[in-house]
Amino acid sequence: MMTEVYYVEDDKDIAEGIRNYLESKGFKVSVLQCISDAKQTLMKKVPSIILIDRNMPDGDGADLCRWIRHRQGNKLPVLLLTVRGETADIVGGFRDGADDYVVKPFEPEVLHSRINALLRRAEAVEENNLYCDHFSLDKRRASVFYDQEEIILSQSEYRLLLILMENKGKTMTRGQLLEAIWDSNGNFVNDNTLTVTMKRLREKLHQPSCIKTIRSFGYRMEDTV
Repeated sequence: MMTEVYYVEDDKDIAEGIRNYLESKGFKVSVLQCISDAKQTLMKKVPSIILIDRNMPDGDGADLCRWIRHRQGNKLPVLLLTVRGETADIVGGFRDGADDYVVKPFEPEVLHSRINALLRRAEAVEENNLYCDHFSLDKRRASVFYDQEEIILSQSEYRLLLILMENKGKTMTRGQLLEAIWDSNGNFVNDNTLTVTMKRLREKLHQPSCIKTIRSFGYRMEDTV
């Protein structure tokens, strides 16, 4: 499966050169020539990594970076490309949410190495972090966050959320959830226990639209933004 790259760049010659080079290395590259196009495309599909030029005809690429962080959290690697090489610009780029910063002009080989490094880092993080819409779950710390706010869950609420997130896109029956969360500990519970736990979980997560009730069957988690 090819790694998909979005490249936000309005200079057609630069964009074509970088696209040709990265595609020769096995990447699939989509060039987006303005910030508005990038936002529309990101709302339909999220790539493996996005490269953003700061000087765009309809705004600053750093604004797009902040927009991505608000919608996607930290799961999408962002690399800013720019002619602005002053320390303040670089520090500002990281503050706006960039994972790396490459100053123009640069050698394609350097860009390729930076992309690979970010992808390796993202893969390692992805193994321990799960995401859906505005909240995330860190398996190592057993922590849940809504945007940047930590949500305190009970053990059963956390395990219910974990199972749904690990099976995102798949409908889990009430029986499967009851068995996995309670019966595995030798505890006898009735069906109402799951209903009450789900109600409390939804309240703590601000009634997320990504947790779907499948009537008379179970629950499913799916991305909605």
